[in-house]
Amino acid sequence: MKEKFGFAIDRGGTFTDVYVRRPDGSSRVLKLLSEDPQNYKDAPTEAIRRVIQEEIGKELPRGEPIPTDQIGWIRMGTTVATNALLERKGERTVLLVTKGFKDLLFIGNQSRPRIFDLDIRLPDVLYDDVIEVNERVLLKRDDCQLDFDGDEDTGTTEEKVQIRQHVDVEQLGVDLLEVRKRGVKSLAVVLLHSYMYPKHEQIVGKMARKMGFENVSLSSDIMPMIKAVPRGFTACADAYLTPKIQEYIAGFSSGFAKQLEGVQVLFMQSDGGLCPVQSFFGSRAILSGPAGGVVGVSLTAFDPSTKEPVIGFDMGGTSTDVSRYAGELDHVMETTTAGITIQAPQLDINTVAAGGGSRLFFRRGLFVVGPESAGANPGPVCYRKGGYLAVTDANLVLGRILPDYFPKIFGPNENEALDYESALKAMTEVTEEANASMKKHDPKGFKKMSVTDVALGFIDVANEAMCRPIRALTQAKGYDTSHHVLACFGGAGGQHACAIAKALGMKSVYIHRYGGILSAYGLALADVVHEAQEPSSRNYESGNLSYFNERIEALSAICRAALEKQGFSADHITVEPYLHMRYERTDCALMCTAAVETSKDNKKSHGDFKSAFLDAYKREFGFVISDRNIIVDDIRVRGIGKSGLREERTIEKAKDADDAPVDTTTTCFFKEGRMDTNVYQLSALKSGHHVKGPAIIIDASSTMIIEPGCLATITDEGDVTVAIGDGSAANRIGTQVDPIQLSIFSHRFMSIAEQMGRILQRTAISTNMKERLDFSCALFGPDGGLIANAPHIPVHLGGMQATVKFQIDHLGFDNMRDGDVILCNHPKAGGSHLPDFTVITPVYYQNSKTPVFFVANRGHHADIGGLVPGSMPPHSTNLNQEGAAFISFKLVEGGSFNEKALIEQLNAPGKVPGCSGSRNLNDNISDLRAQVAANNKGINLVCELIDAYGMDVVQAYMGHIQSNAEIAVREMLKEFGRNARESAGEAKLHAVDYMDDGTPIELTVDINEETGEATFDFTGTGPEVYGSCNAPPAVTMAAVIYCLRCLVGHDIPLNQGCMAPITIHIPPGTILSAHESAAVVGGNVQTSQRLCDVILKTFSACAASQGCMNNITFGDDDMGYYETVAGGSGAGPTWNGRSGIHTHMTNTRITDPEIMEKRYPIIIRQFGLRANSGGGGKFKGGDGCVRDYEFRKNLTLSILTERRVFAPYGLNGGQKGRKGQNLLRIKAHDGRLVNLGAKTSVPVSAGDIFELRTPGGGGWGKAE
Repeated sequence: MKEKFGFAIDRGGTFTDVYVRRPDGSSRVLKLLSEDPQNYKDAPTEAIRRVIQEEIGKELPRGEPIPTDQIGWIRMGTTVATNALLERKGERTVLLVTKGFKDLLFIGNQSRPRIFDLDIRLPDVLYDDVIEVNERVLLKRDDCQLDFDGDEDTGTTEEKVQIRQHVDVEQLGVDLLEVRKRGVKSLAVVLLHSYMYPKHEQIVGKMARKMGFENVSLSSDIMPMIKAVPRGFTACADAYLTPKIQEYIAGFSSGFAKQLEGVQVLFMQSDGGLCPVQSFFGSRAILSGPAGGVVGVSLTAFDPSTKEPVIGFDMGGTSTDVSRYAGELDHVMETTTAGITIQAPQLDINTVAAGGGSRLFFRRGLFVVGPESAGANPGPVCYRKGGYLAVTDANLVLGRILPDYFPKIFGPNENEALDYESALKAMTEVTEEANASMKKHDPKGFKKMSVTDVALGFIDVANEAMCRPIRALTQAKGYDTSHHVLACFGGAGGQHACAIAKALGMKSVYIHRYGGILSAYGLALADVVHEAQEPSSRNYESGNLSYFNERIEALSAICRAALEKQGFSADHITVEPYLHMRYERTDCALMCTAAVETSKDNKKSHGDFKSAFLDAYKREFGFVISDRNIIVDDIRVRGIGKSGLREERTIEKAKDADDAPVDTTTTCFFKEGRMDTNVYQLSALKSGHHVKGPAIIIDASSTMIIEPGCLATITDEGDVTVAIGDGSAANRIGTQVDPIQLSIFSHRFMSIAEQMGRILQRTAISTNMKERLDFSCALFGPDGGLIANAPHIPVHLGGMQATVKFQIDHLGFDNMRDGDVILCNHPKAGGSHLPDFTVITPVYYQNSKTPVFFVANRGHHADIGGLVPGSMPPHSTNLNQEGAAFISFKLVEGGSFNEKALIEQLNAPGKVPGCSGSRNLNDNISDLRAQVAANNKGINLVCELIDAYGMDVVQAYMGHIQSNAEIAVREMLKEFGRNARESAGEAKLHAVDYMDDGTPIELTVDINEETGEATFDFTGTGPEVYGSCNAPPAVTMAAVIYCLRCLVGHDIPLNQGCMAPITIHIPPGTILSAHESAAVVGGNVQTSQRLCDVILKTFSACAASQGCMNNITFGDDDMGYYETVAGGSGAGPTWNGRSGIHTHMTNTRITDPEIMEKRYPIIIRQFGLRANSGGGGKFKGGDGCVRDYEFRKNLTLSILTERRVFAPYGLNGGQKGRKGQNLLRIKAHDGRLVNLGAKTSVPVSAGDIFELRTPGGGGWGKAE
């Protein structure tokens, strides 16, 4: 059979990369603009036309169908789906969802992405409208005490279901007809529990298709996995994107004779496998573009003989994609793109908003890179389109990009070279700005920076930003970052690879000869994949092994049949079985595969999945749980048709390794200074050639910078490997503030806190810490002052500083020793409320006599004893009723874990009348060990930093970082002070608001507009209360620092410096300064919210948000559940409030309704937005939520809420938000409705319904 041309094409956002396999087995590459409407309609079509025309020597006119007799196959990766998602340019879609859940996807997990943004912005939903389908399926429960006389059925998992409401087909038909009349052609369907009972969705789908809807995406078909929210998002993405993909494919095919009939056309899916064009759907296409690069890295950079793991580093124009490969592709089942959670097998790719087009700023003493991007149009300054200063400009100014070697595709007519002069001018302007700022704030110590100093600084800051996702991808899963090869590809990556590898301690860099188009080459290497998956709900135990084997065989047969239909023979097909496994009572599931065992245990014919799960869990989380069942949520089989091409080639060997031909010599700037730099053409280099840094290696599609001290070697295949030097030639940093190093140290300090958090999440055992992430980690100076705090939970911010300072004052350095770890949670010791355990470790360095730093973390323990399960009693009146208390407890002393004394104190609350000791000692102890481990990680990272820079430099930059934050807050206060004096005649601000019991919280802020200092005076605040809403001083400090950070309005380091200009005065004996024995559990979750409302009202920043966390607990002796529920956010001067969102001092997630109903004896009857509960005005407050719980057995319900008496205020003429309500509908009394008030604990019976109505946000301005 005659060989034909093959094309592997990666259509990116800016460029389309093409790898061509000729009929004789040789290859060529091509790169062209993805968008060039003046010359061609479609880049892949144009690429194929050009190649065929040039190769056969026959003109093929544009616009005419291209003959296909010379084309054997086409493989494509495309960003069509991703771009449509990002730009919200998909197909008009209507969502069909179970009645009562109209707003389920709008609310999502109720958390906000940026905790300090008062104007809360989330990406728009993908659907235009919603149809609520009148149907309801319940899981049958053995503990259910409700009477049920309806139909029962069996789901795909063999679990029993109860049909409370069959599909109301008559009403559905009316609703669908109305939508069809409006021209909608695409539907997404997600009905509760359809992952295991798809019949109702199938009824809906059949009706819709019969009525003429062209695309119907059923969530049970797309991805039958538990969790309605991500499954619903996935179905919506599929319905929204699939028609656009089909439209693109139809347009592409129309450019060829006979619509590409007879040509094998395959598309890359998000999971790294190719699929036939007719199987390429929207939900599997999101990562189609970057997936080819990951496959390319896995098959080119990884050496099976050494098994050294590889980090894929794909740096593009707007972002950088990072992946890891260690012998098999890593998949995740859930990722978020453009605000949409996709639930499908996808390659594990981390993305950071830093690329060649990332914009460069100097802001208040800091060098900032991104996240804003110059994009392709207008692009960086040097693109000659009136663009923005960007990373590409910095590389050009430093001589690392050579315009003579770059294609002349810039300017308005796309025919000019890169513009060095304009880039230099823009960099000069930002240099002058930075120098002026530094001279103003430190005239004596000021050291003038050159333009190249500033450009180098921006590159260093960009590199540090790109190091962070690499650390996350490795260290978060228990791997040592330095024990990896950095495999670099993408147009911009080669310019940064050596510096990034050096910063991460990596010893080598690998750059493939096709590095500039590796995503396209990866498509040529990839295999065809067909997957089959079904839900399960069985324990992984001996009695179920035959069941799992049967289901794996059945799914394998489906995969084999699909691949055989595509022409693969049996010997070219392999199958990989996976089980999606988790421990009982956890949400952290791992997708596990297992090698076939050599033993003859037929029960494990597909391998020992339990061992695989335990190994993976131990590696990733640091422990296993010996007494917990392992549940299989899903069974998945990945069928692989081996079709990947392999290009075997070697290049000529060099006679002299050190005689590499130099193309030219240029001048580049590095940390070592200005250096003469040889330039080499990759095509002219031979196998074995050595290229010593500094050097530039150029090929047709990328530029590689070989930094000083590094050595590049050309391999037999023509690839480049770089041995990384130690970087010792770099200039030593002084203690004087340098804005470049200030930015880098800001990243490094924050990275320490983030990595502590990853270790804590990895090693914790409780749902609260491992899945809800209810913890915060921080780094403190030797005086206890906050340096860096990873922004996890706002109410923890600032509060931990008081805790560390208390220990310094209370214990003193004489009573601290290396190896000690201190546990505290008491309000008088800087605690917020008792469930928040703070673990503090002093850091000693090289036998120092006193601590040089402190590391600490604060985590919420689900139960520490007290009046009620969950240790959140709504009716406590004394601290000793709220659980175990610790003031300065040596959790670890001299390196020994003090477990016996710890257990005694955790059990101590049982001595209090009506109370119990901790109800879950094992989780307490395990989580505390995890908190200790997180601190140990912080200690190691701090000591590494000191080793690298010296104690004097690190401590100096801790001070500089704090000073930088102080300057930002002072500048903000000066502006507020001046504005207040102009409008009111004095720089004094005042506000008051009330707790539901009438207690006022009053604040006067007196600003010195000359110095930027302010006094926050809470005189007028009401007295301590006989209840749990007293707030310790640490909570007030946390609220103040949070609000200050919000008011600054842009990213600044959050540390002690923010509080330096602030004096806080709280009179004794108030609700904010209660006696040390006062109950405080509600103060942390409710009074903290009112404090934020009062502070923001004082500054007239925005209207009140819901002002409540809506703490709901239910349970009995056998189970307990706790959650907080979202409400409305306040409107502001230029924005509407967001509906159904957590605000201010909390940001915890809510449990998916399918998970709730599977694990607990509860029915969520409805969960949606509370219409018109946001205050009216020019800008409207966000709406609160409606959440109805029907109890399936007798339980105890506890509620701890606010804003049930005093409504969230509006500002500047805006109206109030509606107050919240807590209602109980009592079944035994014919549905009698009772208002429960704001705070209570009541027994509820099976059939009772708790109706929660959360407050709306206040409005801003008078309605026009």
